[in-house]
Amino acid sequence: YLRIYCRGLLPAHGILLLADFRARNCSEVREACVGKGFSFTHVPLQEIPGQHLRVCPQGNTCCTQEMEDTFGQQSKQDFENLVDEMSHELRSILTSRHKRFDEFFLELLENTERSLNEMFVRTYGKPYMQNSEVFENLFAELKRYYTGGNVNLEEMLNDFWSRLLERMFTLLNSQYVITEDYLECISKYTDQLKPFGDVPRKLKAQVTRAFIAARTFVQGLSVGKEVAQRVSKVSSTPACIRALTKLLYCPFCQGMPTVKPCKNYCLNVMKGCLANQADLDPEWNQYIDAMLLVAQRLEGPFNIESVMEPIDVKISEAIMNMQENSAQVTYRVFQGCGEPKPAGMTRSARGVSDVFNARFRPYSPDERPTTAAGTSLDRLRIVWAAMQHSVVDIKEKLKLSKKFWSNFPEAMCVEERVTAGNASDEECWNGHTKGRYFPEVQKDGLTNQMNNPEVGVDITRPDTFIRQQIMALRVMTNKLKNAYNGNDIYFQDSSDEGSGSGSGSGCTEVCPTDMDGAATEAPLVKADRSGPLDDSALLLAPSVALPTMLALSALAVHRQWR
Repeated sequence: YLRIYCRGLLPAHGILLLADFRARNCSEVREACVGKGFSFTHVPLQEIPGQHLRVCPQGNTCCTQEMEDTFGQQSKQDFENLVDEMSHELRSILTSRHKRFDEFFLELLENTERSLNEMFVRTYGKPYMQNSEVFENLFAELKRYYTGGNVNLEEMLNDFWSRLLERMFTLLNSQYVITEDYLECISKYTDQLKPFGDVPRKLKAQVTRAFIAARTFVQGLSVGKEVAQRVSKVSSTPACIRALTKLLYCPFCQGMPTVKPCKNYCLNVMKGCLANQADLDPEWNQYIDAMLLVAQRLEGPFNIESVMEPIDVKISEAIMNMQENSAQVTYRVFQGCGEPKPAGMTRSARGVSDVFNARFRPYSPDERPTTAAGTSLDRLRIVWAAMQHSVVDIKEKLKLSKKFWSNFPEAMCVEERVTAGNASDEECWNGHTKGRYFPEVQKDGLTNQMNNPEVGVDITRPDTFIRQQIMALRVMTNKLKNAYNGNDIYFQDSSDEGSGSGSGSGCTEVCPTDMDGAATEAPLVKADRSGPLDDSALLLAPSVALPTMLALSALAVHRQWR
């Protein structure tokens, strides 16, 4: 070269090109490859002609065909790992909060059932124990509803009160033979008789709203978790892998392994590769808004804890109402269904004795039933306080996750992850060399990638997998909006909570409308509360003993309606 130059056949800048070529050896590339864990069979010591390259620039290069192929595989893996890392916190939050809320609601149900059982055993004794399956079925159905069972809450609660009326009517009228047909007749008049006062209507309104909100909120967390997990498992197209290889590893082939991509260049690549994920954003944002609405129900007056914690007292109040109006209820039933056949004194006396063969211990309102582990509901109050904090926490986390998927490219194209960050526009990799990146940054979403200069995207073929997740969010959002309004999406045709007892009770012309028979009401028996009642007193008035006992007991546990 010097000889040629001296003869005047090589221009002066040829010397500079020669010096530049010799300076750009591949030692730095070799070190960078070793540092990243690549074990290539051969890395050129100096640049070689790059006609064999299919992705990176084909000028002089430090890459063999094997190296470029490996870089392609690695860029796909790097991208998938980055998406997984970026979505890890969101997935972790949804998974942990779903587990926490689900465990709490189930524990609340179990402890409430246990507390009611303890209280009623101590308060009502054998009459309760011999009919406890009515309450067990109530909680079993509540649990089945919460865990996803196809249960109509309103119908289930109506059925509970009907069963309770049948059992109590039988106990209150043990001097009669009450057949299954007669019980079926009684159930027809439940709505008109209102034997339990206003408790069933109020409790139905509260329980349905509370359980619909709790179940739907937990389902919402589950759906969000599943969608985030599925969408985070990206499937890269060949065009995306080519663009990622060019973005992340072609600087190696150009002998510039430390030069990071320009930010706008990175954004175009990521917007092209994540175009379908960005389309999830509008539906995701609506889902988040709906979750935040239902979360308000977990804090408000219809939250499940405030409904379930005093349910034993509310049901006890209903029983008290039944006792106070037992004569009227009996009279109306007799008017509508006819007077049943007497059972005979011997059988009646024996039945009462069987029910009350144990001493009755009045229940003190100052003491709640306890277990060996302490008061069930006291412990739940502590748990609920923590859960209230969790509601505030999840609301904040959900708010932060809005626009999560459309913000993905921006979050990925930061200095500590991919790009050159705050480096000069002239000091970053633009896809061809070190220098400024000129193309305009594309907008988010599939339809906006038609002219993406870095990634070839077929905007006519949306990712069917992503579309499935969009539909899952849409369905869940609809459920959440219904739950916020107190409607169960599975039972939109159920009777309105505010409609009172409803219609279609089966009552005909024989249904009594007044209390002409009020004179037949048995007088109240006042018991001495200084000690337990003895069996002889109960045997003297078998038709009145039970209502009087239960009324006095219920009055003892009655407390202010919440």
